[in-house]
Amino acid sequence: MLALACFFWINSFQPAAAMHIMEGFLPLKWAILWWALTIPFIAAGIRSIQKTIKQHPETKMMLGLAGAFAFVLSALKIPSVTGSSSHPTGVGLGTILFGPLVMAVLGTIVLLFQALLLAHGGLTTLGANAFSMAVVGPLMTYAMYQLGRKMNLSFILAVFFAAFIGDLATYTVTSFQLALAFPAETGGVMASFAKFAGIFSVTQISLAIAEGILTVIVMNWLVKYNKNELNQLSVAVKEA
Repeated sequence: MLALACFFWINSFQPAAAMHIMEGFLPLKWAILWWALTIPFIAAGIRSIQKTIKQHPETKMMLGLAGAFAFVLSALKIPSVTGSSSHPTGVGLGTILFGPLVMAVLGTIVLLFQALLLAHGGLTTLGANAFSMAVVGPLMTYAMYQLGRKMNLSFILAVFFAAFIGDLATYTVTSFQLALAFPAETGGVMASFAKFAGIFSVTQISLAIAEGILTVIVMNWLVKYNKNELNQLSVAVKEA
């Protein structure tokens, strides 16, 4: 375990093109656009967090857990093809616990710390990375979780597919962001999207499966030992 942890830590500093878009990689107009699309979700998320803490102050530890889970998983850069790398997102757990708006805030904070401490992503591309991982990923996770419950899937399957889809949605949006900024000379945006998506899909699909399984394990642990807090959170999410 120690050797594996050291590998992930060392690899996090490699200057490869990761699923987080690296510092200075996007043209200015695209960096500004993604910030403009992300900021409203962050503002709404701050209000949602304030409301949740005010109504259920005992859930602060769960907020910390959701943020830590996302930080650890999304910091694990695993080498992919053509010098790129992939990683889990970790946003599924917090989304199921608190809803997608809260994760817009927690996910952005996670990405900020990774940019500052691990050189993973960047400040100029923070808006783009936050939009894919902290906005779209949680929204798709939440939609899939609600759909699973309406379809009467078991709790385990609903959690698994929610985390799985949220992970894939994040990498799909990142691929589209890169394609918009750097369209191919032949085939334009769609050809470029196919190229970027193809690069990430080699490792990202298996990572999404692993993230789904890990999210299920943690959720089952919370159900066993923190059932009271989960009941309160379900009320808070419903009312928020």
